[in-house]
Amino acid sequence: MSPRRTLRWLPLHAAAALTVVICLFPVYWMVATAFKPSRDIQSYEPRLIPEEWTFEHFRTAVQADGFALFWRNSVLVTLGAVVLALVVALGAAYAVARLRWRGRRQFVLAVFIAQMAPWESLVIPIYIISRDTGMLDRLPTLTLVYFMITLPFTVVVLRGFIAGIPPELEEAAQVDGCTRVGAFRRIAFPLLAPGLMATSLFGFITAWNEFTYANFLIIKQQDSRTLPVWLSSFQTTFGTDWGATMAASTLFALPALVVFLALQRHVTSGLTAGGVKG
Repeated sequence: MSPRRTLRWLPLHAAAALTVVICLFPVYWMVATAFKPSRDIQSYEPRLIPEEWTFEHFRTAVQADGFALFWRNSVLVTLGAVVLALVVALGAAYAVARLRWRGRRQFVLAVFIAQMAPWESLVIPIYIISRDTGMLDRLPTLTLVYFMITLPFTVVVLRGFIAGIPPELEEAAQVDGCTRVGAFRRIAFPLLAPGLMATSLFGFITAWNEFTYANFLIIKQQDSRTLPVWLSSFQTTFGTDWGATMAASTLFALPALVVFLALQRHVTSGLTAGGVKG
């Protein structure tokens, strides 16, 4: 690469590096604060790198009342919503991508509108419905809400991905004696791995980090709360314990980070196929 071309790209590289630093610095500060002693956290001279490292805040967070329970609640709600969204969206996406039926275009339009709608605008209607049906303060209610939030995106991505698989592959399998369901299960389904990974990652992160609905729908039954709501009230008799709060937040972020690192190879291809096909 010539020096002139290098100079031409230098501002873009500098802007990209600055963007990365701005995005990652809050995460770094959270993790660094979790390892700092309490006296350094309250110091008037903040330090980027802790002079002393301690695991005391992590012990405080893990041993706090409700941490294990709320962790379990978050895992159950998140996994339940992701599995439900994948099962329902897979059938809907296949019907839209492979079959021709009356109202198909209107259904696709409705899915896109649901995807674009701000879900925060439905907090009050969903709260009223949950209250009138006796579904407040229950984990299955949160699971259904998160399933509803992630379903449109899952349908859109899987629709595009199924449309990108040549139908002749399934037709050849049917000629050899497979049923339509058998041909899909043996031929098309294994090819959907990137799309399934991409939608699973989106659903997991969305449900794992969601705060608004968990705060509004779980009011009286404290044992049904999830970790985001619990983190917002992590206090002691002396005020907010910032060290323990940052430690708990670091532990809370680890599952999403692990899932992203495990699935990130499939995310780009899954989102690209879902966005341009069909």
